[in-house]
Amino acid sequence: MFRVMLLGALLAFISHAQTAQQLAPAASVQVDFTTHVQPILQARCYTCHGEQLQLRKLRLDRRVDAIRGGESGIPAIVPGESANSLLIRYVSGIDPEVVMPPEGDRLTADEIGLLRAWIDQGAAYPGGSADELSSESVRPASGRSSERSSEHSSDHWAFQPVRRPRVPRVGDTEWVRNPIDAFVLAKLEQRGWKPSGPAKPRALLRRLYLDLIGLPPTLEEQAALLNAPSPENFDRLVDDLLRRPGYGERWARHWLDLVRYAETNGYERDAAKPHVWRYRDYVIRALNGDKRYDQFIVEQLAGDEVDDVSPETLVALGYNRLGPWDDEPADFAQDRFDQLDDIVTTTSQVFLGMTLGCARCHNHKFDPLTARDYYSMVAIFDGLVRPQTGRTEHDLPLGSRLELDELAAIESRIAPLQQHIEVLKKSHWPAFLRSGKSELDEESIKAFLADAGQRTPEQERLVKRNRGRLKSEAAKNLPEELKSQIAGLEEAIAPLRESMPDLSRGYFLHEPSPEPPPTHLLLRGSAHNRGPETSPAVPVVLASTQPHFPDARQTSLRRLTLARWIANPENPLTARVIVNRVWQHHFGEGLVRTPSNFGKIGELPTHPELLDWLASWFMENGWSLKKLHRLILTSNSYRMSKQWNAVYGGEDPESRLLWRVPYTRLEVEAVRDSMLAVTGRLNRKMYGPSMLPRISEAALEGHSDPDKIWKPSPEDEASRRTIYAFIKRSMVIPMLEVLDLCDTTRSTAKRTVTSVAPQALTLFNGDFVNEQARYFAERLVWEVGLDPEKQIERAYLLAFARPPTPLEQGRMTAFLSREAAAWIAEPSGRPRDPAMARRHASGQMCRVILNLNEFVYTD
Repeated sequence: MFRVMLLGALLAFISHAQTAQQLAPAASVQVDFTTHVQPILQARCYTCHGEQLQLRKLRLDRRVDAIRGGESGIPAIVPGESANSLLIRYVSGIDPEVVMPPEGDRLTADEIGLLRAWIDQGAAYPGGSADELSSESVRPASGRSSERSSEHSSDHWAFQPVRRPRVPRVGDTEWVRNPIDAFVLAKLEQRGWKPSGPAKPRALLRRLYLDLIGLPPTLEEQAALLNAPSPENFDRLVDDLLRRPGYGERWARHWLDLVRYAETNGYERDAAKPHVWRYRDYVIRALNGDKRYDQFIVEQLAGDEVDDVSPETLVALGYNRLGPWDDEPADFAQDRFDQLDDIVTTTSQVFLGMTLGCARCHNHKFDPLTARDYYSMVAIFDGLVRPQTGRTEHDLPLGSRLELDELAAIESRIAPLQQHIEVLKKSHWPAFLRSGKSELDEESIKAFLADAGQRTPEQERLVKRNRGRLKSEAAKNLPEELKSQIAGLEEAIAPLRESMPDLSRGYFLHEPSPEPPPTHLLLRGSAHNRGPETSPAVPVVLASTQPHFPDARQTSLRRLTLARWIANPENPLTARVIVNRVWQHHFGEGLVRTPSNFGKIGELPTHPELLDWLASWFMENGWSLKKLHRLILTSNSYRMSKQWNAVYGGEDPESRLLWRVPYTRLEVEAVRDSMLAVTGRLNRKMYGPSMLPRISEAALEGHSDPDKIWKPSPEDEASRRTIYAFIKRSMVIPMLEVLDLCDTTRSTAKRTVTSVAPQALTLFNGDFVNEQARYFAERLVWEVGLDPEKQIERAYLLAFARPPTPLEQGRMTAFLSREAAAWIAEPSGRPRDPAMARRHASGQMCRVILNLNEFVYTD
């Protein structure tokens, strides 16, 4: 017996020695849990052994649980003894039957070394308490808490309730037109700085027009205001511009960037989304009508669940369906969750300024957002279904609830009759195939005649490929008896169809059942690795109590519950996020410069008190975007000049303290629309199906079917505002793409602004710009004749809302003379008309003006 015990001890000693030799050496540094260990456990372990899920009953985010171990009873961590810790054995691959993590890359030797050193140094967790949670945990493992964890609800500014701060006192009270100015000036005065002087009237005039409606002022509009350019008259101009239809067209494009709007699905076939342009029109109308922003949110998330369902609310619901869609995915189950991820990720970024999508595969690395938070949001949208037949998408009827119920009742009566017709037609197929009249090949005929359950894979392929052809052939050879039966059924259907309400069609997902399927937490985001079931809920860190998800009616009502929670004044993020977005588009940067990320790695607000004051004011003033615009645009902060101050610029080159208004380049839509406006070719037609501008043959050459992929609209139709241009994901209009159109596959909070050579080539040599330059020249000749001085003055007033300086006048006059002389001197075999030379020179001058830097900046 003693020998057996001795042998066992010896073998254990040898095994321990061998294990120690195989392990990666422990790190030689003092290891800190938060800095060194938690990132490893969070990325590789917590998904299966963290706060939400404990496979094998093992939990690693709390020291007491890690020491206790899982269902085997063996400690995962033995403080001071890394070689005896199960965690180290498994991640090192010593145990051939258990290797962790089970998926993805193995831990590196350095990572294992850090874990070993941490355990050997005592395996300390933050706070020193054996039961203390790591900073990853948010709520107890037993379930979702109805209260926010104090650890996560008290520190980060964006998770705090919105409170209206006191307007600060300032020294220069005369500069303050409204509270915005007081908040801006207070920060400047703390440094002993002064705001930049006021913008010149012409500069401010052009800035307001381009910011609000995306078009330069006409000559008449310039004269009307510049005759009496008082602050009060500029206030009235703001009101006038906000009432114009162009406001909705300009600002709708900002929203379309956020919601990843495009008119095709992307991927290989990139099919068009039927009637998706109605959503674009909905946004324009909503902004022009100053729809309350809280209502705007509810209609887009749950337009089918509101009490007063209408065509408008159903079109708004198209928001959920705007993203890319793969009509033939390799993995249908995974693709389903990719579609849900698109909705959840976009919703969290657009309305809440949160990157919840980062918690799809594991808890968020920086924010207190867990994988359970993410999948609880997925559960809210999981009942939505895409209407489709194979690769083909379908639109849906638009109407009131009464109209839709009436339509459904009629369709339910038509369906069995139509089904009977199809059965009758199909019953003729075997006889027709045996008759010898079919033009199908012999193998295909055999495939159709074979029993459906006995067909070979090749026969299934033949049946699938030839079903449509057989259906057409057989329909032309129906026996008279069948024809008579079918005719009788069709006669019964005809009056039913005539009684159907005549409804328009829209593009949106629908929820066909009030009972959505169960939603599971997916381990590592894989649809084939399901974890525990999750219930609908909102992120715990943002809710002191979870919203009540009511009993279902025709739908689950989950999205309506979410939308109302987002649009609730108690939500700490919603108002802050939208007022920051509006500020961004007026000042080039938001008060928070990461407009879709208010989380812990997002930028802090430059003026937190101003942000909260604006958010509070916005909600108290009916969630009105137009009122918010007016407040901002009537402030002296907005009306400052862009004059540079070398001292201030040395300390604050980006003007984060708002000591001046920064230069911001116009988006491509405003650039193109401005060209059409100054040349007189702009077609102001609003709404309806999109137009397709002409694209060069060279741009189409790379596509497999260049003759069909793009059918350009007539020139007059193509001269509509750019927001009405057809946006195809696989082939963006070249001018739009080169001038930094947003990424159409995901939410874009702020467009990238590049300066690359193709932009200069497009604007100087592109067909569109050269064509507009010719129209511009024709307009100048029509309005002021061939007088060079008058042409130059008129061109500058139209393009820049100012007359040329004497230096510009002189240089342009000389340019016109040179261009005319050069054109006359070109060999042509016959004398050239001086009047035609002047017209040619005018076109070249207009091309130069449309390419000046000033044209693509507000002022």
